[in-house]
Formats: sequence, C-alpha cells, structure tokens
Amino acid sequence: MSQSKKPNATLTLLALAISAFGIGSTEFISVGLLPLITDDFGISLSTAGLTVSIYALGVTIGAPLLTAFTSRLSRKTVLLLVMTIFIIGNLTSAIAPIFSILIIGRIISALAHGVFMSIASVIAADVVEPNKRASAIAFMFTGLTLATVTGVPLGTFIGQITDWRMSFIFIVMIGIIGLISNALLVPHQLSKGNPISLHDIGKVLGNIRMLLILFITAIGYGGAFVVYTYVSPILEQYMGYSPHAVIIILVVYGICVAIGNTLGGHFANQHPLRSIFIIFVGLALALLGIGFTLESPIIGLIMVLTMGLFMFMNVPGLQLYAVLLSEKYVPSAISMASALNISAFNVGIFLGSYIGGVIIRHQSLAHTPVYGFFMVMLAAVVTLLWLLFDKKKQ
Repeated sequence: MSQSKKPNATLTLLALAISAFGIGSTEFISVGLLPLITDDFGISLSTAGLTVSIYALGVTIGAPLLTAFTSRLSRKTVLLLVMTIFIIGNLTSAIAPIFSILIIGRIISALAHGVFMSIASVIAADVVEPNKRASAIAFMFTGLTLATVTGVPLGTFIGQITDWRMSFIFIVMIGIIGLISNALLVPHQLSKGNPISLHDIGKVLGNIRMLLILFITAIGYGGAFVVYTYVSPILEQYMGYSPHAVIIILVVYGICVAIGNTLGGHFANQHPLRSIFIIFVGLALALLGIGFTLESPIIGLIMVLTMGLFMFMNVPGLQLYAVLLSEKYVPSAISMASALNISAFNVGIFLGSYIGGVIIRHQSLAHTPVYGFFMVMLAAVVTLLWLLFDKKKQ
C-alpha cells in the first residue's frame, strides 16, 4: 500500500476501534448493573442474568445469519447499518418499561455486535499491507479491550450514581460517535466481498480445518471465562481484597488485556498458528497458577493479572487465521468464516460462564481455575497437533 494511503488506513482503524469500544462496553455492561436491574423490575438475579447469556446467544446466531443477508451490500453500508441497529438496540434497553422489552433491546444490540465484528475484521485487514493484517485487526479489537478498562466500569459507575438506564444512554452516545466516525473516516472504496448465502455456513463447517479453528477458538477462549466470569468473588473471598480494591484491580486487569491484545497482533503477523499455541500455553499456566495461589494476595494477584495479559492475546491471531484458512479453502465464504469465528468466541463465553457456574454449584469456586486450565490446554494440544501435521506435510 502506498504511503499516501496509510493515513487513511489509520483513520479507518480509529473509527472501527471507536465502534468496537461501544460494542465491547454494551456486551458486559449489564454484569455490573444486575443488582440494579433486579431491584427495578422485581426479578431474581438469575432472571436478570439473561441480559448476559441471551446477548451472547444473539451474537452467536446473528453473526452468520446477518452476514449472509447483508453480503450483497457494500461493506461501508453494512457498517453504517450495523451501528444504527446497535444504537436502536441500546436505546430500546434504556427506555424498556418491562423486563421483556429490555431483553428485546439486548437481542437487537447482539445482532449488531455479531455482524460488526465480522465486517470490521475484514475491513481492518483490507486497508493495510498484507504483513500488517493481524496488527490492524488487533488495533480494531483494542476498542473492545479498552471497554474492559474504562467503558464497563464507567457505565456501571453511571448506573450506580444515577439510574441503570443512563448506562445504556451512555452506550448510545458512544454508538452515535462511532456511527459518525465510520461515516466520515471509513473509505467507500473497499474491496467488495462475494455475495454469500446461508449455504456458505455449510461450506465453512464442511471443511475440517475451519471446524478445527472454530473449536480451538471456542474452547481456548472459553477456558479463560470459567475464571474471569467469577474473578471478583475470587479476589474478595480467597485473596482478601475489598470491593473498592477489586474495582482498581479490574481497571489494571483491563490495561493488561489491552497490552496483551496489541502484543498478540504483533506475534501473529508472521506465524499465526505457532503464536496461538504459545499464547494458549501461557494462558493455561496462568490459570493453573491462580489455582495454586488462591490464598496468596500478592502472588495470586500477579497470576490474575497474567491471565489478563494472555486472555485476549490470541483474539487477533485466531480471527486472522480463520480468514487466512477461508481464503485458501473456502474463498467464496470468507465473510461467513469470519462471522462464524466471532460466533465461536461467543460460544466460548457462554460455555466458560456456564461451566464455571456448574463447578461452583457442585464443587467450589476454588476449582474453576483447574477446569479453565484443562479447557485451554485442550485447545493448545489440538493446535500443537495441527502444527506438527502441517510440518510433516512440508
């Protein structure tokens, strides 16, 4: 890519990162608001928890389906349409008079989430030089990771000092900024993807390598959520930190996530599959370390922050490798492959959170790091076997 185009690429990635910040904030915003939502609607905590689980389900289903339905439109048009839907969904949540309307708003937002992450990954990779594609995707995903540092804590704080509905208004404002940024900064001259249909889901799932990367994404990424979903009670009940200290720790945790995401994009540029394996091993060891140092406030905290460093480090590499594999084996379904890998991330979130809950009910919170370790190591072993198989073929 010529030097004259690089500033445009930077501005495009900035616009995508702003939108990703809004997307990332809305995904986990209701976690901090659950007590407020429970009190307002007079429902149980488990019912209020549907705002999280149904959101993940909406992303899982919406990403491949809406990617197919919007494939004949230009990528910028899809991007603007998605951000508009995102704003409508969060506005619906903010003004919901009853809980079921709040759920509908969450579903609408989730549908936008899935398509955005799919199309934004393709656009990010498209506007830079080939050897910088993983870094470009990582920069776009930085918006998501920064949401864990500032967006979610700030949104929760707004809800606590005013009303939980104002937290969703805060997300709507970010969405409007993202929509304007995309309209002004994302170029119209993007490469147009091939029209795709729902049959492309079968094409992707019918390829063994695509199935493997989807499995690795779900299991490896999900393993971290067995622990991360319950990291606050782990810090309080086992490591002895106060709720106020936990808020500060979560901010530092988010900074570690952002650093790890950026490093992961750099590592994955040249050898994505090898970096995926190494990072999974690092994440697995961090999870195991948490299990062995639960009673140690200092070393245990270091292990938790190390988990944060590795937690999102594989996201750009996994997303890039899904795109690379689809370019080679299912070139007519690249966008669908990207969308299905976004679904796989959310399957991982759902699986990790659910498995963590089952472990807590039937064993104890202290066992979650060990199960998370085994999930991530399973992904690492499958990745290693894949590497050895490819090396043997060469």
